[in-house]
Amino acid sequence: MIRLEELIPKERYNLTEEFEKHASDHLAIKWQDADGHREEITYNNLLKRANKAANSLTELGLTKGDHVLVIMPRLIDSYVMYLACLKAGIVIIPSSEMLRAKDIQYRLHHAQAKAIISYSPFCQEVDQVTDLPSSLKHKIVLGDAVNSWTSLEPLMDAASDQFEAADTHRDDTAFFPYTSGTTGNPKGVVHTHGWAYAHLRLAAREWLDIKKGDIVWATAGPGWQKWVWSPFLSVLGQGATGIVYNGRFEPEKYLAILQDEQVNVLCCTPTEYRFMAKSANLDSFDLSHIHSAVSAGEPLNEEVMSVFKQHFGIQVRDGYGQTENTLLIGTLKNVDVKVGSMGKPMLEEFIEIVDEDGNPCAPGEIGDIAVRKDLPSLFKHYYKDEERTKKAFCGNYYLTGDRASKDADNYYWFQGRSDDIIISSGYTIGPFEVEDALIKHSAVKECAVVASPDPDRGNVVKAFVVLTDPALTADESLVKDLQNHVKQLTAPYKYPRLIEFVSDLPKTNSGKIRRVELRAREQQVTQ
Repeated sequence: MIRLEELIPKERYNLTEEFEKHASDHLAIKWQDADGHREEITYNNLLKRANKAANSLTELGLTKGDHVLVIMPRLIDSYVMYLACLKAGIVIIPSSEMLRAKDIQYRLHHAQAKAIISYSPFCQEVDQVTDLPSSLKHKIVLGDAVNSWTSLEPLMDAASDQFEAADTHRDDTAFFPYTSGTTGNPKGVVHTHGWAYAHLRLAAREWLDIKKGDIVWATAGPGWQKWVWSPFLSVLGQGATGIVYNGRFEPEKYLAILQDEQVNVLCCTPTEYRFMAKSANLDSFDLSHIHSAVSAGEPLNEEVMSVFKQHFGIQVRDGYGQTENTLLIGTLKNVDVKVGSMGKPMLEEFIEIVDEDGNPCAPGEIGDIAVRKDLPSLFKHYYKDEERTKKAFCGNYYLTGDRASKDADNYYWFQGRSDDIIISSGYTIGPFEVEDALIKHSAVKECAVVASPDPDRGNVVKAFVVLTDPALTADESLVKDLQNHVKQLTAPYKYPRLIEFVSDLPKTNSGKIRRVELRAREQQVTQ
């Protein structure tokens, strides 16, 4: 049983202490790409390279508390840059390479970012931003040189490999990820160094069950809070070796990596599990080295769990958490599995299902999954957004926005979102962002975006579109045009895979679009 005091670090604390405990010649990361290139780095060399980067960043004038937007793909240097920023007390804004100029511009302004760090192939998108904030002082590039950007590698080559960590407090901000909302722009979620400490003890040790020396493959990419959760914090914080594959998802390639690298711990999305389970050659792979396999992002299908149990003797265990917190509910190893359940709360006294008045629900009653506001692994607030922060709390609880029920044994059963957020292939997508892109197309008069159930991705984004001119030909060509239009204006993973042209949209008396009615329609159609 975890005690509350185990989740709270000493007052003066920098989370990179967790990584430096493992300084040695043990492998920290084994990297490969789709073309067969490979690279490895030990803990000693990773920490030295991070120190060089930290010295270089501070030489440029970046200091403790500065906000820096980081756009890096699945590379060893991504780990280097995160470590360097954190050790220098610099606040990281994790940002996917799939973001478009509009997304980047909003984050730079809202966060009052002082710098942006990008891998060279993604600088072009940043340079499409026409309105940079006055706070931005540096555009820093890794990889190839880019005009008007400061190349970091030459500075690192000349820098010392020793760096004294910034004197950070456990309540100082470490990460500043953005998460989509149902309305308005994405929310900036404030996480502290102390949050990371609590995460390691709840998720890395208890759920993932990572042990020092394990070989771990957590497939999330940099730019997402799930990458911070598992590939970064959980792997390096436990002294394990992380597998990094910089290539497109191909089920049999993934299975081959699991086999050839003798992976011990696997963490991937339900979508990845689903497609691997459909492989015709499952029996030709040996995954006997895996002692822990977990899934997060959305509920995992019972049939997929059965396939992994039958073919490999692996019990894939579900887990539930959000950008705003860490693992809240999950099935731990050596605990009875109730197939279809989310598992049990990690800390039962801190997690509850509550009714609309904030009172605990009885077994079998559906309510909101709620977290006591004093849980150390909960976010502090939404940056510069007092209204949405206040709205997220009810009495002594933070409301997750997800609905569930619990049974007599305190297993939780997911029921769905209480709002309009779409979770597809593990991505969290706000309908507003997709609608905002669609409405900019000359053919679109009105639109509404909802989740449409999908057997492989859990849900896909579906758009209901009212055309400006009813005489327009609503054919596949127009569908492709609208999809490509969205991909140009916002991150491509958000584009509507399904588009239905309608003459009007259901609305309230005040004129608000009733997405709830459209969602219900989709549920009926797919049943």
